[in-house]
This record gives sequence, structure tokens and C-alpha cells, in this order.
Amino acid sequence: MSEPKDIYPIEYPAIKSASVFYFNTPSGLRYEVRFGRRQDNILHATIVFGVINDEFEGEEYVATNRGEVYGVMRTISEIVRAFMREHPKMMTYEFNAVDKDDEDGRHTNARMLLYKRYLPQIFDGSWIFEINDNNAMVKKKHD
Repeated sequence: MSEPKDIYPIEYPAIKSASVFYFNTPSGLRYEVRFGRRQDNILHATIVFGVINDEFEGEEYVATNRGEVYGVMRTISEIVRAFMREHPKMMTYEFNAVDKDDEDGRHTNARMLLYKRYLPQIFDGSWIFEINDNNAMVKKKHD
């Protein structure tokens, strides 16, 4: 099965420097992508994304797969690149792969394996990846 090259239409924040983006998939899922700044280091952002449809009863960052995973990941990748363009001084991005109910959290889960596939497509050679189990830290290389 080939990977679709499309990116779903992105709803950018009204203020370019803001940190919450949205998009809808063809199946009707609505995703939120949020960049949270660390209180102890404003140049470190944690990236959180997931489905926010009402049908998931308040489980805010539920992730689901309706055969749209590649389009979702390509869209999230584009959102991260857009955020990076608006925030060129950022030094660290963090991704946490939340375990599914049947995963124990002691090993790299399927979500982190997917994230690992997309990290090199988002970040160029001026970034290094530190992946420990289900946490990925992407850090700007020092000159």
C-alpha cells in the first residue's frame, strides 16, 4: 500500500505565534495539535495531538485509526514545520507516545515506532534525536 502524499487542510491559529492547530480528516475526525511550553524552559515544547470529537466523551487526546494514519502524520508533520518557522529559536521538541490499553509502557510502543519514522521527515540534520522507550526528545545541535 503506498503512502498518500496529501496533507489535510490545516486550521492555523489566528495569531501566527500561537500554539494550537486543528484539522479534519475525510472520515470526519477532528484533530488538535498543541505545543506546550515548559515553565522551566520556554525554548522546550511538548507536542500533543489527538482526536477531539465529542463521540470520544472527553478523552481529549485519544488517537484513532480509520485508515488515515499516513495523512494524519503528514499533516502533523506539516504543522510542526509551520510552528518551527514561526519559532526559530526553539531548542527542544518532545513527543510522548501514549500507551494503548493493551500496552505495558515498558517497551517502545507502536505509536513511538511511527513517530520515529516521521521525525527525520520533520527535522533536518541540525537536530538530534534522543528516544527512550515512549519518549522522544529532539534537540537542536550546538554549533
